Amino acid sequence: MTSSVRSPRDFWTGILYAAIGLGAVLLGRGYGRGSALRMGPGYFPTLLGGLLAFIGVVCIVRSFVRKGEPIGAFGLKGLFLVLGATMATGFLVRGAGIAVALPVLVLASAYASAKFRWGPALGLAVGITLFCAMVFIKGLGIPLPILGPWLGG
Repeated sequence: MTSSVRSPRDFWTGILYAAIGLGAVLLGRGYGRGSALRMGPGYFPTLLGGLLAFIGVVCIVRSFVRKGEPIGAFGLKGLFLVLGATMATGFLVRGAGIAVALPVLVLASAYASAKFRWGPALGLAVGITLFCAMVFIKGLGIPLPILGPWLGG
């Protein structure tokens, strides 16, 4: 028995998009949607979830029509590095501050790439940390410590 899926990458991408989109729509049902002029808390997640589900269906249909590449090797190193970096940032941000948490996030996530180089990664870490400190802490007044209580801040 042969498979009629001509592009496995598009097929599984579409399945993933559709599942996440439908999940967002289902979660958004519990909130009031409102209207386009007076949006409720469920309006945006429902709209974006529906759009993502639609894109997923388009990818699934395209996988039967257009020839594509097979799915390559699964990068567990990258998956665990990015997931671990995100979790570490959530853990570090209140105690150590964003001056520690954001560089950890950027450097560990960048290290997940096969094209990782220290120079650009350090520059990006410094730039993102300064940008986030200026925008979120100074500009928007979000109460996040630059240096947290673990470091005497």
